Amino acid sequence: MGRARKRLRLEVGLAILSVLLFVATPLWPEWIEIVFGVDPDYGNGSIEWLIMELTAISAVVAIFLARAELAAPSVQTRLRQPHDDREVDLSSGFDPP
Repeated sequence: MGRARKRLRLEVGLAILSVLLFVATPLWPEWIEIVFGVDPDYGNGSIEWLIMELTAISAVVAIFLARAELAAPSVQTRLRQPHDDREVDLSSGFDPP
């Protein structure tokens, strides 16, 4: 598997994780306290809103990076382009097709 393919999978995985956290945070706002065993915002919810904002931004960035990765032609695709098999006689100078 090529480097670009691994990067694409990483970007798609980060986008999925970010979207899941974005959706889970308003549905289950106490997940930070339960998972990590701390209450960093003392119950006012500001950390949850910050996480929602950061995950939304990271999801959008990861989605655009993955989309750009899919849209960019790979090196193998460029190498597989059809080539011209016509024979040209170079001994007599320029011979237009």
